[in-house]
Amino acid sequence: MADPIRIFDRSLLRKRRDRAAPHFAAHDFLVREVADRLADRLADVTRKFPLALDLGCHTGEIADTLNGRGGIETLVQCDLSPAMAARAAAHGGPTLAADEEWLPFADHSFDLVISCLSLHWVNDLPGTLVQIRRVLKPDGLFLAAMLGGDTLTELRQCLAEAEIAEEGGLSPRVSPFADVRDLGRLLQRAGFALPVVDGDDVAVAYADPMRLLADLRGMGETNAVAEQRKTLTRRATLLHALNLYQQRFANEKGRVPATFQVLTMTAWTPHPTQQQPLRPGSGQASLADVLNKPNFD
Repeated sequence: MADPIRIFDRSLLRKRRDRAAPHFAAHDFLVREVADRLADRLADVTRKFPLALDLGCHTGEIADTLNGRGGIETLVQCDLSPAMAARAAAHGGPTLAADEEWLPFADHSFDLVISCLSLHWVNDLPGTLVQIRRVLKPDGLFLAAMLGGDTLTELRQCLAEAEIAEEGGLSPRVSPFADVRDLGRLLQRAGFALPVVDGDDVAVAYADPMRLLADLRGMGETNAVAEQRKTLTRRATLLHALNLYQQRFANEKGRVPATFQVLTMTAWTPHPTQQQPLRPGSGQASLADVLNKPNFD
């Protein structure tokens, strides 16, 4: 058997999420914004999903946001972090600590799996998508948002340049992210039907870059790349990077932007009642005839 994929240190990620849990509400603006967007999308679906799974629930932001949308009667919440799962339990319903890479649920258990900003930390995303499809009922909905490749592009540029200047090389600091095309292909490979993936940016302005770093720490979103340098960042490197950030990106009021690219996935488990693509060559009209048809408007 091949060695398991290990991009992220999931044990370190769990510890950081545990540490962030008590004060997560002070830094949860991004999770709440994306949770609200997911809930709006769910409201647009003319279906009810009695039994749903919130995969990577943080401290219960999806449960707090849904407010009856989706016709959900029971929402099962799970998170890699026991401390976050314990806080999510305050919203009611079954709650447990569980790893997204090893889902402890029976086949065809859920009508809906929803996930808000957790799957970008999964080592084996193709394998996790297969597991999600497994636990969904036929014609079940998968709706998820994760961070994409343009996330924190400003910070990443400045850290890379500062480390090269101060230390003569680069160390793995930034998580590898998927893009829209990657996710579309992975959903199809996992056996989902009707996959749709789109991206949107959430821009946040900070008084200074240190406030951004504090928010990342408070969200449990700091570097968990397995091959990262084990020593702390040199003070000179960090100060150099923050100075570059301020110089290059500050607006006329001195505030600096931070860009979070959010990729949203919508897909269904296959079912015979779903709309199917037409068989190639089965069209009843010629495209050439349609394009050459006179316009009488």
